[in-house]
Amino acid sequence: MKRFIQNIKNIWKVEELRKRIILTLSLILIYRIGSFIMLPGVNADAVIAKANNAGSDSTLESILSMFSGGGFTNVSIMALGIMPYISASIIMQLLGMAVPAVQKMQNEGESGRKQINTYTRILTILICAVQAPTYITLYASSIPGALPAEQTSLWWVTSVSVMVAGSMFAVWLGERITDKGIGNGVSLLITVGILSRLPSSFLSEVASTSPLKVVLEIVVFMLIVLGTILIVQGVRKVPLNTAKRVVGARAVDDQGARNYLPLKVNASGVMPIIFAQAIMTIPVMIFSKSQADGGMIQYALGDPHGVWYNVLLAVLIIVFTYFYTAIMINPRKMADDLKRNGGFIPGVRPGEETAGYIDSLVSRITLPGSLFLALIAIMPSLAWQADIKSGFEQFFGGTSLLIMVGVVLDTLQQIESYLLNRHMDGLMEGSRVRGRRSPNELTSGF
Repeated sequence: MKRFIQNIKNIWKVEELRKRIILTLSLILIYRIGSFIMLPGVNADAVIAKANNAGSDSTLESILSMFSGGGFTNVSIMALGIMPYISASIIMQLLGMAVPAVQKMQNEGESGRKQINTYTRILTILICAVQAPTYITLYASSIPGALPAEQTSLWWVTSVSVMVAGSMFAVWLGERITDKGIGNGVSLLITVGILSRLPSSFLSEVASTSPLKVVLEIVVFMLIVLGTILIVQGVRKVPLNTAKRVVGARAVDDQGARNYLPLKVNASGVMPIIFAQAIMTIPVMIFSKSQADGGMIQYALGDPHGVWYNVLLAVLIIVFTYFYTAIMINPRKMADDLKRNGGFIPGVRPGEETAGYIDSLVSRITLPGSLFLALIAIMPSLAWQADIKSGFEQFFGGTSLLIMVGVVLDTLQQIESYLLNRHMDGLMEGSRVRGRRSPNELTSGF
């Protein structure tokens, strides 16, 4: 405890870090306030009555509300949250594989990154313009008495415009946090939305469960978080040798500085779960109005705690993990960069043989990573089977847990870098999970 208090004092002593943290917290507060401001003309009493009957929410509604910080179920100006921007970013990444023009922009450095960001924002606006009227039609109108009795064309234009502006304002807040604050702004906004539901869910669980079981649930939750941290930070270190370079009249050996190529066990992150859950909801949405044609599909896929739902979800996650890892990791490019920088893997020839070796390693370590993601995705269902309810079971795994762990670790790493640059003890000094990389890991260029 004494060391923790000293770390807080060290953070407060660094002026730049202090200003960044205060700015980050201020912008997050603005985002949280915006998630409670309702659309013009919406009946607040009807929305509150629906919120009090939260047990009637579907799983999809609960997930979307979690990612939007409650803005989705509040029918707020930020009901769409930051997710349209995430969707646009994913689309641009996929286009980078298939469209040569996007690939060219990705290889143009800073100027190409700015162009991609511009196209991503434009695509975000288009996605918002489609999602906003869909949200009003399918969700907001399903709340009795929430929308005005007379919905004029002006009201529709105003509501859609406000929702688009609210989502873009959330994107702007995220970018300001990234540039002027601490951590990845977009990820932080999603994490704050998830964490905002944790206190109420936990208190609801405590009120309906015996103290001994609550303690056991906390212990299990901490073990799951620990396992998630180990997998998220787990890497396969590939030994490297670096050729000597000539400086002046003498040769300098760089071998001691960088002699590892880290390959992450979970290179795909949380994206396979997001893809799999999105695909699982499509059949349910298509057949939701047709019980005759979609009765079996509704029965099999409509229950997120059912056996068939979780089996199919796990299979899709394993498939998407391999797919997204192939997008994120390019063995041929890594082999070319190694060859260009004078590095090579001992016992493996540079070029094609190195690319094949890296590809085989990635394929082998992707299997345990995909199995872990599948297990994490079905953990909420297992927790529900163990009678952990009241929304608290969603924090035992799935997308929410991976996002929380990843964002918290990334933010702590950035804070630690500020402290270490000023010769202060890091936040994770002496712990088994280090926030900074080992000095002999080759990280640049990949």
